[in-house]
Amino acid sequence: MNPATSHSPLSGVIVTGGASGIGLASAEALAAAGRPVAIWDLRAADAERVAHDIASRFGVTCIGLGIDLCGTDGIDAAVAATRTALHSIGGLVHAAGVSLAIPLEDLDVPQWDTVLNVNLRALPFVVKAIRADLATNAGSAVVGIASINATLGNWMNPAYTASKGGMLSLVRSLADDLGRDGVRVNAVSPGQIRTPMMQPVLDHLSDEAFTKRILLGRIGEPREIAAVVRFLLSDEASYVTAAEIVVDGGNISSQRV
Repeated sequence: MNPATSHSPLSGVIVTGGASGIGLASAEALAAAGRPVAIWDLRAADAERVAHDIASRFGVTCIGLGIDLCGTDGIDAAVAATRTALHSIGGLVHAAGVSLAIPLEDLDVPQWDTVLNVNLRALPFVVKAIRADLATNAGSAVVGIASINATLGNWMNPAYTASKGGMLSLVRSLADDLGRDGVRVNAVSPGQIRTPMMQPVLDHLSDEAFTKRILLGRIGEPREIAAVVRFLLSDEASYVTAAEIVVDGGNISSQRV
């Protein structure tokens, strides 16, 4: 068996925002490695459809649950349903996210709260709810999907930028705390990735608006983020924690204009 797939093959992984984009690609990559997966998504019907498809294609247990992570009230019930379906929980990928491209002068408090609640606040409370599960399964790990905006900043989207910057700090804090349980916590910061969230921006501005400064000269694909997520959840990353892995095709380091 490939070492990347040898990590607790019966230990399940929760993927928030798992019905599309990076979350979906991560769920598929984990299922391909033999990991049972719980798809948590705002859209219950899509979560159930994706779960059925993944179970059929990869032969793993998969459950789809509808949950609104803008609030925390549904987390305990979703964890209980996941625990029943997957039998054990040894991983979490927080890929659920909201991006509202609203600059400061037009931003209101409810919009700010929506972005911060889903992108950032949900993560610690999901981790809190599954901490005992993670501690029970050797090699457990958590991955938060951040963004290069956490480093670069983005005047057009201050709430999203703040949420992703906060995630990097939160990941380091959680890694410090959960390390005593042997649980690793890391962040992946994608650049421009061709997801349903990003596609309207690409349609409006064109790929060239972004690729002109990307060293590899192209927009990334969700599977390229998912491969790094799968690595971080595997035993191959057994000594990696409190880290940020940037997957941006060479954007942050670029001096191209």
